[in-house]
Amino acid sequence: MPTATPAPRDALSRAVRGWLDHLRVERGASEHTLRAYERDLRRYQEFLRRRGIGSPSEVGEGVVTDFLAHLRTGSEDYRPLAASSAARALVAVRGFHKFLAAEGDVVEDPAQLVAPPTPARRLPKAISIDAVERLLEAASVGDTPASLRDRALLEVLYGSGARVSEAIGLDLDDVDLGRGDATQGTGAEGTVTEDAVVRLLGKGSKERIVPLGSYATDAVEAWLVRGRPALATRGRGTPAVFLNQRGGRLSRQSAWNVIQRAAERADLSGHLSPHTLRHSFATHLLDGGADVRVVQELLGHASVATTQIYTLVTARHLREVYAQAHPRAR
Repeated sequence: MPTATPAPRDALSRAVRGWLDHLRVERGASEHTLRAYERDLRRYQEFLRRRGIGSPSEVGEGVVTDFLAHLRTGSEDYRPLAASSAARALVAVRGFHKFLAAEGDVVEDPAQLVAPPTPARRLPKAISIDAVERLLEAASVGDTPASLRDRALLEVLYGSGARVSEAIGLDLDDVDLGRGDATQGTGAEGTVTEDAVVRLLGKGSKERIVPLGSYATDAVEAWLVRGRPALATRGRGTPAVFLNQRGGRLSRQSAWNVIQRAAERADLSGHLSPHTLRHSFATHLLDGGADVRVVQELLGHASVATTQIYTLVTARHLREVYAQAHPRAR
């Protein structure tokens, strides 16, 4: 009996699955990235099927352009997307078609020349050094395991510029407090520790080694010595540095809750997130005279152009100070 020809719907779905598997296995994409791409491509598949397209070989450049316009105008199922969100969806579509062309599954790449919309430039949100200090102090209420963990987590986020996924992904072997033997002391707050570092696993599974300042080092040490053992007994022996109340690895949502609670206690207005501390880390370094290339390495940016947006923040701050302080500024 002859083998049945797969339905067009199956051809499109299999192509999408093949690209996602390639990203996972060959490119080492994170689960967070894969979920975002899968969500964008699910919307793209629905758009193609409403056009009667069931195979990638039927897609032309005009179809991809129409899809981008469709994202910007919205539909009955969802509201119009901002330029940045539409651009992100187009990245998934372009990567998908580029992969199929490289594999020889299609003759041409129909998305190659489709340009993403230009999003409005948004400066990263950073808070002042005083606000950071208030936030960190508010994170450590009492001497409970949870308060020690919360302080250590926020100190690491601000002290290393780590993404929240990188911080909660830390294992014990990724942290070197550089204390050496007992003769170096217990690390009273404010002491200099030159060798303390963390190994962060960033986007695309790229590793980088980032130094920890003395305050972050002291907070992490206090958590590991006086807080973590109590929570670790409730779990199954995970190597994670930051644990939840059940002894498992702390989740992204729990990390968000940590900073929200601290922000409320510190009476800090505005929307604060773990990424706020990363932005503040970069901005304060540049304000202090750090070279943008060094900040690029610390943040794990693939391109210095991504880091240079922080120079706009510091330039704006300079203009504000000038306008307020100079007698002939206005």
